[in-house]
Amino acid sequence: MNHAAFALPLGALLVLPAHTQSLPAQLQAGHWEGMLQLPGGKLDLLVELLSKEGGWQGAITIPAQGVKDLALTNINVADGRLKFMLPDIPGDPHFDGALSADGAMATGMFIQGGAQLPLTLRHTSGTATVARKTGEAGGPHSLRAGERVVHFPGFNTFPLNATVLAGGAHPYFAVMVAGSGPTDRDWSTPLISVPSHGGRDLAAWLQGQGIGSLRFDKRFIGSKDPKLNISLDAQVGDIKAAMKAARALPEAKGKKLLILGHSEGALLSLLAAGDADAALLLAMPGISMGKLILAQVKGQLDAAQVPAEASAANLAYLESALNAVRKDQDLPTATPGVYPGISALVRGLARPESRGFVRDLLDLDPWGAAQRLPIPCAVVWGDRDVQTWKPDTLPAEFKGAVIQIPGANHLFKRETRAKAELSGATAMSTYGDDTPMADLTPLAAWLKALK
Repeated sequence: MNHAAFALPLGALLVLPAHTQSLPAQLQAGHWEGMLQLPGGKLDLLVELLSKEGGWQGAITIPAQGVKDLALTNINVADGRLKFMLPDIPGDPHFDGALSADGAMATGMFIQGGAQLPLTLRHTSGTATVARKTGEAGGPHSLRAGERVVHFPGFNTFPLNATVLAGGAHPYFAVMVAGSGPTDRDWSTPLISVPSHGGRDLAAWLQGQGIGSLRFDKRFIGSKDPKLNISLDAQVGDIKAAMKAARALPEAKGKKLLILGHSEGALLSLLAAGDADAALLLAMPGISMGKLILAQVKGQLDAAQVPAEASAANLAYLESALNAVRKDQDLPTATPGVYPGISALVRGLARPESRGFVRDLLDLDPWGAAQRLPIPCAVVWGDRDVQTWKPDTLPAEFKGAVIQIPGANHLFKRETRAKAELSGATAMSTYGDDTPMADLTPLAAWLKALK
């Protein structure tokens, strides 16, 4: 079951030209892997290249788009460059890259319909590993010192797994809700190309503030059941069940409950916050998810310098598809000018198993829900976040705290580059475990004042 459709804050999977340099190299035959980095996600590619008498043969697999062993055409290895095409796909997608001296890496651009993205392909020694990477979230869970695993019944008694970390003297205990997509309790996801456990790191930071926490896997992590209930009611019900389970923990004895949601998890937390004593909404979308999807896709089209007419046509198709999801109607037929990545995004949002969840969340007004909360509430963004960001204007009716963390990215890791220099693809380089947390002093001050 593919739950990547839940990655609502993502851009179109546009595919993509530019500089190469000639190097005298001999291409290595066998398995190759690459990844197109996109706003809020990535697109893994597997390529098989075999040397045959008279030339090369090859095939490409793109798991996220259901493409398996598509035969490549026009494979050319000459003058230190690798080129190939994907046949019978609108926009004539093709790759043109420079080979490394050992013939084990090709760096260039993947080009399609006027759009472009950088792509590096690397030769692997054996079987391709994308399937392993895709399965990492929800796999064997390693514990850090002081953590313990607990299990509790979620919505309709569905079994859920969680990790608990004890706190200190702070009067609150946190229940942490992960963001969109196949994101596990540590906020690890195959949509991020580097090892990344932002939730685990944040839990450790909270412990340093005296706050213990429970963080749990979403119900679909590791599931292969196509009939699993993943509706909005079920997922909000799981959050409420997590809060109930937290109140029964010895680590939370005598504590008040802080609901802490990240990104899409902040929206879901808004709907469950009536069972909490305070709410902390990290990287909350400042507009509805439907508007955010359109804004992020437009941003990627602009960054790729897609011609205005083509951009308008693709955005119009995306908007019509979102309207079809809202009305539970069949998706509109994509015209030849619609990029395959846009079509793939639309198909993901409209998957039968997740369409109801997407429909119910598309037009949720985050500020309308936030201003109705009868409990202390803070909304926090990093000022270098290119996925969700602080709106230019905030509703006067919202009486909670609004905090912006300088030098922080979407996962509140340290980002030293200016926001104007970042794209969805380049921003993810600081999402990993090797990047330290940003200076969260403003957030620490709010937590310290929380009574």
